[in-house]
Amino acid sequence: MPHQERQDATVWGRIDNAELAAFDTDGYAIIDRLLQPDEVAAFSAEIDRLASDPDLRGDDRLIVEKSSDQVRSVFEVHQLSPAVGELVRESRVVDLARQVLGSDVYIHQSRVNYLPGFGGTGFYWHSDFETWHAEDGMPSPRAVSLSIALTDNYAFNGSLMVMPGSHRTFVPCQGATPEEHYRESLRKQEIGVPTQADITELADKYGIEQFTGPAGSALLFDSNIMHGSTNNITPFPRSNIFLVFNSVENPLVEPFAAPARRPTYVASRDFTPVQ
Repeated sequence: MPHQERQDATVWGRIDNAELAAFDTDGYAIIDRLLQPDEVAAFSAEIDRLASDPDLRGDDRLIVEKSSDQVRSVFEVHQLSPAVGELVRESRVVDLARQVLGSDVYIHQSRVNYLPGFGGTGFYWHSDFETWHAEDGMPSPRAVSLSIALTDNYAFNGSLMVMPGSHRTFVPCQGATPEEHYRESLRKQEIGVPTQADITELADKYGIEQFTGPAGSALLFDSNIMHGSTNNITPFPRSNIFLVFNSVENPLVEPFAAPARRPTYVASRDFTPVQ
């Protein structure tokens, strides 16, 4: 299907944070030292607790690797962890989203991603908005994601890659989404992803950058930017807290290209603003 040029704004509000100055052009920004070392240690201990919690084994919100029993993601982490719930409400976090989106915001999705050494599976190239529009009914790309690193992000341990400027191009994915596909896609993305021709065209046009930096740094990125990560075959694990903020003026409707809504732990329908 042909690519579509974005009609919606990228920045809806007023940027006050110097680190967000290029967000409109690039579609992403790196925030150095969002968390201090003692906070990184505390949140790392908290996500280790969640991964080893026997009460979460069998809970739909806990996702394991397709090829092993290792934890891949834990969803709705801001509700499962009081510490993460408090972090979401801190101005240093939520104000980043408010500046870009120009309104109050709510949590569309939250999770912890674990990419263990010697076996963590990456995330194939994709635009979040394509999925959120088709499968969740998000009307426009007025949403941002904040990935907060709890481990050092190197160029070789599966750190996130982005295509700067690609947020201005919408890439529709062909085919209908099978019912109940969402569970499998959370383990390994194989359906509803761009074609190799799509990726080649975008990479030739926009290039590829990589988010690297110490634990405590963060990446804020537009919902429509093309991004992905590779498998981690190094001994160095990579984990992050992942928060998705959507504008309260952009609430979900019915899915545009899926037979049913996905569960609310993947796509929240509680549009209460973060306070």
